[in-house]
Order: sequence, then structure tokens, then C-alpha cells
Amino acid sequence: MSSDSGAFDAVRRHMAPGLALGAKMIGRNAVEVRADGAAVQLSDGRELIDFGSYAVTLLGHRHPAVVAAVAAQLERMPTTTRVLANAVVAEFVEDLVRRLPEPLERVWLGSDGADAVEVALKLARRQSGRMRVLAAEGGFHGKTLGALDATWNPRFREALEPLLANVTHIDPRERDAVRRAAAAGDVAALIVEPIQGEAGVRPVDPEVLRRWADDARAAGAFLISDEIQCGLRRCGPFSPAVDLGLRPDAVLFAKALGGGIVPLAAVVATPDLHAPLAHDPTWHTSTFGGNPLACAAGRAALAAIDELAAKGERTGERFGRGLRSVAAAHPELAVEVRGAGLLWGLELVTPGAAGSMLVELAHAGLLVSPCLSSPQTIRLLPPMVASDDQVDRALEIVDVALDASAEYADDVEPVPT
Repeated sequence: MSSDSGAFDAVRRHMAPGLALGAKMIGRNAVEVRADGAAVQLSDGRELIDFGSYAVTLLGHRHPAVVAAVAAQLERMPTTTRVLANAVVAEFVEDLVRRLPEPLERVWLGSDGADAVEVALKLARRQSGRMRVLAAEGGFHGKTLGALDATWNPRFREALEPLLANVTHIDPRERDAVRRAAAAGDVAALIVEPIQGEAGVRPVDPEVLRRWADDARAAGAFLISDEIQCGLRRCGPFSPAVDLGLRPDAVLFAKALGGGIVPLAAVVATPDLHAPLAHDPTWHTSTFGGNPLACAAGRAALAAIDELAAKGERTGERFGRGLRSVAAAHPELAVEVRGAGLLWGLELVTPGAAGSMLVELAHAGLLVSPCLSSPQTIRLLPPMVASDDQVDRALEIVDVALDASAEYADDVEPVPT
């Protein structure tokens, strides 16, 4: 048994048959063995452009500055005693806060996005004394039990509803939705993604967001901006909510925060929202959250993001313009292109067409990510470090894959919720 077939067999036996089958189809019986920048090398020698990885690789794979910072910290102290102060953690927190306006000055560190969501919702409920949370239909905030409260997709909530706390999901197209939902006076927080990634890369109308923010404040509710996918300059601003003037009480970061190398998440909050943790820092803890290794990666990642911001903007413009042009040439299959910066969604006529595209793209040399709550949408996440040649090649591959998936244009299977 070869190492590749052994890997698929182990995943099938010990994890999930579907994971093994999907990976085998997309990789054509090869496994990933190495990655660098916007490229992933497979065990059969092929190299794929990576515009996927679920938004983790904003800086690409193995960004040299992040690798160097992690290697240096690994030699000194990768974890922490948690009873002594650690300079690397303190420096990272200061670097992060420096990039946001006052009063966003208090930080809690975790390992992934669901960590950050859970803490933010707990803080809002504890500090307000209220239990109900407002979240947008289509929103995705994680699958752990606390974060799942706010996640909309019934597929992930099924059979767990009795355990989920009091959350009201509101229509992201309705300007008055927060005012109406908060009229009872029992709302602790509004949590929203400025751009809904898993819902098919759907930007929420900025005017709706501004109205919602004002109405949440008027109702005495906290505003939590989930920027785990769209923040850190992936969509332009460091914080889309701050850029829109929403004055959030908390901004949530994860995914790319660890530089694509080490898991790292952060809640950056106002002193008011953060007060329960300031009063008792043991009220919510995470053994590995914000460890020195992750914080060293985070410091290097923040510096690299700043350095690459202008290039990332140019890359996003080039890719977005090209994707719209390619989609326009396939009106029988491509329904809509949505997105901003380095986060794009290509909606196809059916989930079957999108499934075909996912495989065809990989076979032609491009990795992308599906959308968990919009199975008819292909998500494309070019990293800041992608070269113009890689962007142009990716667009050529999209064009070829659309041609190869044309047989699905007349597929009328229903789109699952």
C-alpha cells in the first residue's frame, strides 16, 4: 500500500468516508505534501494554485517572515506557564489594538473563530443581563454549541435546537429588522458579518448595517462585528465595520491572524463589553489561546499584512475584474459574481454545477473553497502574495472549468437550505 492510498484509507476508516472520497476526487489520488506562497505541491509532482484554504492563507503558505518568527519563538518558549506575564503575548496585543480606534482596546485571545464568537456572546449576555441575541439570516459564526446559537443554517442546527440559546435571525435586506426585533427590550447583542462568507460571499448593504448599528445602540444592545473571514485587509480595510463607521463594541478576528501557520483568534472589545473579563480573567479561559508561538506568528502576520496591503488591493482588483469578465462569457452557467478585495463568490445555476466546478478547477490546477451555506457558490480567496501570472492563470482555469461544466446548465435540482 502506497503512502497516498494509506492516507485515504486511514481517513476513510478513522475520520469519515466522505472526507476521503472528496479528497481523492479533487486530488486525483494524490495528497498535498508541500506549500509555498500561492502554490501547493502534490505527491504526484503536480502544483496547484491555492485560492481556497477557507481564508486562512491571506499571506499564502509559509510566509517567510511568519516562518522566521515562529522558528525563533519555538527555540525560546512556544507555550506559556499562564501564571507569569509573557512579553511576546503583550507585544502582540499592543500591535493588534494599535490598528483599531478607541475604545476598542481590550483583548481576549483564543485559537479559532468559534472561540472568539463564544466569548463575545457570553460577554454581551453577562454584561447586559439579557439573553437574546440578534443575528442575520445566512450568517455563519461557527459550529461549537455556543457559536452555533448565532449560525443560521438549519443543517447545522438540526436536532440541537433545544440546546441553543435565545437567538432571533433577521433578514439582512430589512433596514428596520433590528428596531422591530429589539422592541421587547431583551436583546443583549447584534452579531453580524459585514460580508457573509459561508452564505455565498454576500456583502450586507452598508446602509442596512449603519441602520442596524444605530438601532442596536438605541436598544442598549452591543454590536459585535464578526470579521473572522473578511477582516485583516482581506476585503480592503483592516476592519470593515470600523471603516463603515459602525462603532462596534467588539471586532472578531481569526483565520489569517496567525499568518496561515499557527491557529490564533482575538476578540477586540470596548472596556464596557470586556468588563466581566477585566473583573475576573478566569471567567473564560483557553489553555492554548494566545500562546507565545501563536502571538509571535500574529505579530509577524500583522506586519506582513501592512506591508502587502497595497499589493493585495491591486491583486483583488485584477482578480475581481477578470472574474466578472469570465463569468459574463458564460451566462448559461454563471449567475452572479459577488465580493470585494480578496474574497469572491461565483454563483452558478445549481449545486451540481458548483460541485462539478470544484473538481474541474482542481484538476486544471486551481484550489478553491465551497460555501457551506450556499452550495451553488464557488468561493475564491486569492492571497496577497499571488503574482499577476498566478491570478491570470487562475482566471484561465475558471474559464476552462466553466466550459467543462456546461452540461450542468440545464440541471434544475433544488438548492438546499
